[in-house]
Amino acid sequence: MTLLRAADLSLAFGNRTLFEGLTFTIEEGERVGLVGVNGSGKSTLMKVLAGAVKPDRGELQLQRGKAVTYLPQEPVFAPGASIESELTVAQAALGDALQEHAKISEELGAEPEPRALTRLAQLAEKIERLGGWDTSHRARALLDKLGIKDWDRPISELSGGNRKRVAIARALLQQPDLLMLDEPTNHLDADTVEWLEDALDAQPGALLLVTHDRYFLDDLVDRIVEVQPGKGLVSYPGNYSMYVEQKLVAEETAATAQHKRERWIAQEVAWLRKGAEARRTKSKARIDRALKLMGEKGFQRPSVAALQVASAPRLSATVIEAEHVHQRYGEREVLTDVSVQVMGGERLGIVGPNGAGKTTLLRTLIGEMPPASGTVKLGPKTRIAYYDQQRAQLDPELTVYEAASNEDYVQLGDRRIALRDYLDDLLFPVPMQRMQVKALSGGERNRLLLAKLFLQGANVLVLDEPTNDLDIVTLNVLERLLLEFTGAVLLVTHDRYFLDKVASAILAVEGDGRVIRYPGNYSMYRSLRARSAAPAPVAASAPVSAQVAASPAPSARKKLGYMEQRELDGMEVAIEQAESRKAALEAELADGALWVSDAARAQTLQGELAAANAEVERLYARWQELQSKAQ
Repeated sequence: MTLLRAADLSLAFGNRTLFEGLTFTIEEGERVGLVGVNGSGKSTLMKVLAGAVKPDRGELQLQRGKAVTYLPQEPVFAPGASIESELTVAQAALGDALQEHAKISEELGAEPEPRALTRLAQLAEKIERLGGWDTSHRARALLDKLGIKDWDRPISELSGGNRKRVAIARALLQQPDLLMLDEPTNHLDADTVEWLEDALDAQPGALLLVTHDRYFLDDLVDRIVEVQPGKGLVSYPGNYSMYVEQKLVAEETAATAQHKRERWIAQEVAWLRKGAEARRTKSKARIDRALKLMGEKGFQRPSVAALQVASAPRLSATVIEAEHVHQRYGEREVLTDVSVQVMGGERLGIVGPNGAGKTTLLRTLIGEMPPASGTVKLGPKTRIAYYDQQRAQLDPELTVYEAASNEDYVQLGDRRIALRDYLDDLLFPVPMQRMQVKALSGGERNRLLLAKLFLQGANVLVLDEPTNDLDIVTLNVLERLLLEFTGAVLLVTHDRYFLDKVASAILAVEGDGRVIRYPGNYSMYRSLRARSAAPAPVAASAPVSAQVAASPAPSARKKLGYMEQRELDGMEVAIEQAESRKAALEAELADGALWVSDAARAQTLQGELAAANAEVERLYARWQELQSKAQ
């Protein structure tokens, strides 16, 4: 049954039309992801559907008795609110049901009326559905999982990340029939994002998501709706992976049709140019059709930001070397005895809980913060471009053109091109280049800052949360650029998909001052961390005394032999190579056209992918075995 229906929606801001005659529906229990390039109107559409913005024309119909909760990118709280007051308001329906249940129970006589007993049963069912009999228990449990303490703390004292966490808890507690979330993963660390994914998966109602987190879309939604500027909405059944495949097939089909159309037009143009004598042999209808087709725009692939990196000097063998580094804020030690070596060509992803010290580690490694003790050395040829998550390098009062560079021409490899053309390739057309930076959206500012940094001729890219606010198309471009970049990359991001595609190793900032290096991408890191945390299996039949005796004392443990030590030293490279082989096979199989053009090869690749997966698992297990033996 249809839960929410929008019909004939139209909305314009000045001369810019966002929607014209748009229709959209959500069914009960449906999970929908909204995708589209920055500026396509995803957030605005969600605001219209939530009733926060009124359309110029059209109507919204919500099924009677159903509730909607909307969480914008920047959550709004009541003036002077505390964490407790916000979450108490979120549970208002539960509180009302508890009060009514208590009142009826108190008024029951020795022989209660059947209607009162029926109402009590209804209220008891509602209370259970809304979270149970203890109104504060679920709220406190949610806050604890989200890492929020101090129940009575004012909202005004919280950081942006913690405000987002409270808003998420408030939305989950309401248990609406339709939950609308606009970029819910922004400001959340990867562990919290994974927890939120599980929490949303357990929610019984319908879900509408705007997010650039592709794992979120893969795991949570059963329909993708793409917002296409000037064209309305296109719906694709399935999750993000299925959407990508369907989109590829649709674009290839459209491109083929366009090619045929262009050939037909070329033939007709050649004939029309022969003059009046030839035209008399053709029907007027055909001539009119040819002229009409020539005046129409055919299929055009969507514009993509052409991010490029200026040439940079070759790196020395060691890019950055930190030894026994300690870093403190007052009495709090953020980094404890950290040693890190960054080599040329490495792409190090940095992960950890919010507040653990990821940005501090970055700033210490690049020399922005001198260590409290220990040493940090930069290679003699190291040139760093640093993307800070606050975008402090962008002056909001400058125009886009002025902020991008101080020069009118930029050097990209052996090409010298005008700055206006460079910006135009990055989807900043000339009229937009005259706009002030403060007028840009968050995604547009991100793209501009990346463009500015990539002109610096750096051979080390240090990126602190570069993925926030970027649309999926631009994320794909940035991923490809980093994979092709020949220098070194240090990257802080909560985007698990991004890390899986880009990272060659992970630095995990544990929150207790330690920094641990893991080989491979984010998924490998999660797997290795889970295995190291899992208790060793114990035979069920063995008595306790035998189990203890069977565990050798530390001093009696066998050390690695020469060949095993060599194997362990090369394990990281072996795992990276196996992961690269696996990723290459997955990329080739992801091309939907392969199954049409060469089904036999596609089947062969599937067999090779299964073998590659098995090899990666074998290397993981062997790496863990050697690591535990070496300790």
